Amino acid sequence: MKESKRQKQFSSLIQKDLSEIFQRNGASLVGSHTFITVTRVDMSADLSVARIYLSFMLSDKQQELMDMVNMKKGEVRRQLGNRIGKQVRVVPELIFLLDDSADHAARIDKILSDLNIPPEEGDSSNDAHE
Repeated sequence: MKESKRQKQFSSLIQKDLSEIFQRNGASLVGSHTFITVTRVDMSADLSVARIYLSFMLSDKQQELMDMVNMKKGEVRRQLGNRIGKQVRVVPELIFLLDDSADHAARIDKILSDLNIPPEEGDSSNDAHE
């Protein structure tokens, strides 16, 4: 379903502010020096729910960190409300999801690099020019 202009604007606002919150308070939220990136925010049509995709750099305990962020969800929402409260009627419910697209891309890259594809018989660079 295509997002409305309002949803896109709201998504961008939330992504920017959450990124700043995680940059400033990430260590106190998850108790480590992991860099938390907000990779994407999808808003519900009525703007009441934000699905926030997070990526954790410099950590191999992503699910554990995700659980920590979810335990601090109320605190994160309160901080977000302090930032955007004057611009919105209601601070949306936050649903944090793990963005594993970088891991997925790395797995695909590894699979492709591990492939042993022999060159075709009779294949030469001159064939393409004739």
